Amino acid sequence: MSDLAGQYLDAAIAHLQRIKDEETSGVEAAADALVRTVKEGGRIFTFGAGHSSLPAQDVVYRAGGLVLMNLLTVPGVIGVDVMPAHLGSALERVPGLATTTLDAGPARAGDLLFVISLSGRQVMPVELARHARERGLTVIGVTSLAYPSAVTSQHPDGLYLKDVCDIVLDSKIAVGDGELTVDGAVTTFGPVSTLATVALMQSVVAVAVGKLAAEGITPPLFRSGNVDGGTDWNAKLMAEHRDRIFYAF
Repeated sequence: MSDLAGQYLDAAIAHLQRIKDEETSGVEAAADALVRTVKEGGRIFTFGAGHSSLPAQDVVYRAGGLVLMNLLTVPGVIGVDVMPAHLGSALERVPGLATTTLDAGPARAGDLLFVISLSGRQVMPVELARHARERGLTVIGVTSLAYPSAVTSQHPDGLYLKDVCDIVLDSKIAVGDGELTVDGAVTTFGPVSTLATVALMQSVVAVAVGKLAAEGITPPLFRSGNVDGGTDWNAKLMAEHRDRIFYAF
């Protein structure tokens, strides 16, 4: 393995260890909110724009995941799926797009929304989180708290995602999202933000599953469709929870 590959993996491991050491209380609080929503019959949504949509998608419709997780799909910003690619970044700065999407969907008071944004500075995640709270949803923000003191907010009120959430999980990503440097490269590279944020999201789900099971509540978990009986099991669960899932007909 090349030295840079080793450096990158060491940086990723160290970052995950830091999250393990420092974010326990936040993960517990987020898991408690998730458990409460499951028990009270609420709906659960995740959102992220651009690459922040990857951890939002990672907990939706997957083996070992909760059946009740839904992706809030805002047109043009989920992943890197528009042409030209930078249009997605521009759409993050368009007021009203995410809030209109939320209002047009099934979300209601008492539901839970995860909003993921590395910098937490763009219009869309801030506006969405604030609007969701005004509508009575519990909002969990997943962001890096290193950014607000280093970059300007793009929201017209100067707010960051951390300012408009009920619970904040700190991904602890350094400004610029790069762990490596070499002579001849004009900026840092080797981002670990996706790894860190996926780990935070999956940690919350894992703790919530454990809490539900400890209370005698069978967590509604998908099985792999690549093992015998998995597809039938998943179809049964989706039918049982059809009033709380919005990714199936």
